[in-house]
Amino acid sequence: MSADVVAKAFDPFFTTKPIGQGTGLGLSMIYGFAKQSGGQVRIYSEIGQGTTVCLYLPRHHGDVSAAGDLPDLADAPRAEPGETVLVVDDEPSVRMLVAEVLEDLGYAAIEAADGPSGLRVLQSDARVDLLITDVGLPGGMNGRQVADAARVTRPGLKVLFITGYAENAAVGNGYLEPGMQVLTKPFVMEALASRIRDMIEA
Repeated sequence: MSADVVAKAFDPFFTTKPIGQGTGLGLSMIYGFAKQSGGQVRIYSEIGQGTTVCLYLPRHHGDVSAAGDLPDLADAPRAEPGETVLVVDDEPSVRMLVAEVLEDLGYAAIEAADGPSGLRVLQSDARVDLLITDVGLPGGMNGRQVADAARVTRPGLKVLFITGYAENAAVGNGYLEPGMQVLTKPFVMEALASRIRDMIEA
């Protein structure tokens, strides 16, 4: 990598790949994870020789915590009749877990595995009270791009971004429009349930 590329490598959505072939989120995700963990990332690169990315994390001292109990949603706020949430995430396990929680709370859940699929739902006549989307999505559109495109025809659409890295990376320069919020992984399902209710009622 040139010095200019190295300087921008951790910037959200920066990529040297052709349009549609990279999200520009891989290294920014690594950077966010390292910072949240109290660590750091360094890039060592020589043009014509290769590149090494080193991740430095602090050592944990103490006992390994026991696995927590499954979430108890008995006291979580419930959906009003007909309320519908669109979940866009390319990880099937995450998407299905969020959809299952939504259905347990009384919401109708619509699932999409990538940005274009989610946008097709949002451009249809389907009722969508809230969009929950991961930020780093395949298919040429990230979660922010899906939200922005959807708001052309649904200007009041409420959007909850779910991301595993720094919030400012998730939304592009840290700017969130009204009706947009970020929930950072890992999160407990009770927090997700409360955030959904608060956003829909706002």
